[in-house]
Amino acid sequence: MNAFILRNIKDVELVGVGMRITSFTIVSWLGPDSPFLPIWLFNSLDAIILSWCAVLRKDLAYTLLNCFWIAVGIVGVLRSLQVI
Repeated sequence: MNAFILRNIKDVELVGVGMRITSFTIVSWLGPDSPFLPIWLFNSLDAIILSWCAVLRKDLAYTLLNCFWIAVGIVGVLRSLQVI
């Protein structure tokens, strides 16, 4: 899997960035009417994709940033499910 990502890293990152833009756009447009659980799941997936790419690039700053977004996504999912 790492070999595939490294061969296509720019495309994979572009997909992750597009996912992030899409999720924040939906929340911005719909506000409180946003489907928060699907948005947080989608946002967490893009954070995983972008973190993976950052790790493979050995880019510490973006690894930390996107791992932070994974944590934010987990909290968002748990809040959407009313677990916390």
